[in-house]
Amino acid sequence: MNRQGLLFGIGAYAIWGLFPLYWPLLKPSGPVEILAHRITWSLLAVLVMLAFARRWIRGLTWRQAGLLVVAATVITINWGVYIYAVNSGHTLDAALGYFINPLISVMFGVLVFHERLRKWQWVAVGLGGCAVVVLSVDYGQPPWIALVLALAFGTYGLVKKFANMPSLESLAVETAVMFLPAVGFALALEGQGDAAFGHHGVWHVVLMVGAGVVTAIPLLLFNGAAIRLPLSVIGMLQYLTPVLQFLIGLLIQREAMPPGRWAGFVLVWTALTVLTWDGLRARRAAILEDRRTSPGFDASLEERISRH
Repeated sequence: MNRQGLLFGIGAYAIWGLFPLYWPLLKPSGPVEILAHRITWSLLAVLVMLAFARRWIRGLTWRQAGLLVVAATVITINWGVYIYAVNSGHTLDAALGYFINPLISVMFGVLVFHERLRKWQWVAVGLGGCAVVVLSVDYGQPPWIALVLALAFGTYGLVKKFANMPSLESLAVETAVMFLPAVGFALALEGQGDAAFGHHGVWHVVLMVGAGVVTAIPLLLFNGAAIRLPLSVIGMLQYLTPVLQFLIGLLIQREAMPPGRWAGFVLVWTALTVLTWDGLRARRAAILEDRRTSPGFDASLEERISRH
């Protein structure tokens, strides 16, 4: 396994997982003001990185542009709800959303690409559905923060798949789409005297500007990991983000976890365990099938692999 790619992947998912420690530092700015500045400074950070790497946005089609407008809309919803969740004491709900996200991706595979699920994939989806029911009973309402985050991020990934553009370039387009509304909102807040940016010291300004940097850096690390690591390894590393979010919410921010909530989380974790096991099993079967059909197939090799 590529050691550098592994370090890049761990770095990217660890930074994303540590975001719940960053956004509270931006108070007393409200979630929407933080979101506006994140979009604004993310665009500038990404443009600097593109210029430094001498990568330019070329050959953008109208179809891709339309898809990236949709992507910009759903990722803005995701970012806004996430910042609201973390800064209002719902980090565990945010973590739940990213735990649920792989199950949402499986459902999109069925609904959009008409994929046929294997038996254990259906079991995982069923466990995820049970988890939502249990959590809805515990909360007294559906866990809307988790569901919105999972659906928005799942939709974002789906749209990006159709757009088929490198992550850094696509993020530049997405933030450019939302740049004027974001700047307009920030200026409107300033004009009304409700803005926190620039009125709470230099450190607050630095942290607000840094929101763009901390958005772009893990994306660069992820790109470095994606070209060096198999997708199966990337898929395993993605769980690092919600695990860190969960630990921060539970151990640092001391959010409540009554028994009903624990039951819901355990169901989700069980579903992810089943989904991951089934995916690894299917991948091994596909590798063996490829080897069977390749010239010079060694039957003793298959026997050794199957024993492990």
